[in-house]
Amino acid sequence: MPQINICILAVGKIKEHFYQTGIAHYSIRVKPYCNLKITELPEAKWKNKGRFSVKNALQEEAAALGRYIREDAHVVALAAEGRQMNSEDFAFYLERLLIAGQPKVDFIIGGPSGLDEGIKKKADLCLSLSSLTFPHRMVRLVLLEQLYRSFKIIRGEPYHK
Repeated sequence: MPQINICILAVGKIKEHFYQTGIAHYSIRVKPYCNLKITELPEAKWKNKGRFSVKNALQEEAAALGRYIREDAHVVALAAEGRQMNSEDFAFYLERLLIAGQPKVDFIIGGPSGLDEGIKKKADLCLSLSSLTFPHRMVRLVLLEQLYRSFKIIRGEPYHK
């Protein structure tokens, strides 16, 4: 089976050491199973003397994300209202992409205000990692852990129980 090429496009910089450590840990663990690239994009800044428009910020972030989304990639937008899957279903989803000849997957993680509706509509899948709400920085860590878990499930290797 060909190796999957995963790109995680995430709005916001990880500043907290405990997130950095976890992300580095799972980034290393997934390397034998996939080609992984993580691209951080800046959060929209406050403009106009303290006035901040969430809508404008989301549009600004969407424009930046749009420059990095690969045209030939399967796009998964992480969103609270997205489809929920258990770990086995997520693994099966990734495996089906590979079998179908789709080796490139872009995962999109928004900033503190979420993702612009345009990004969600263009995505091939809107995925929710839980019905709980997570900080956007934590989503990156949880996604990497679930990717690692999925690869172990696909290969029938111990870990996911």
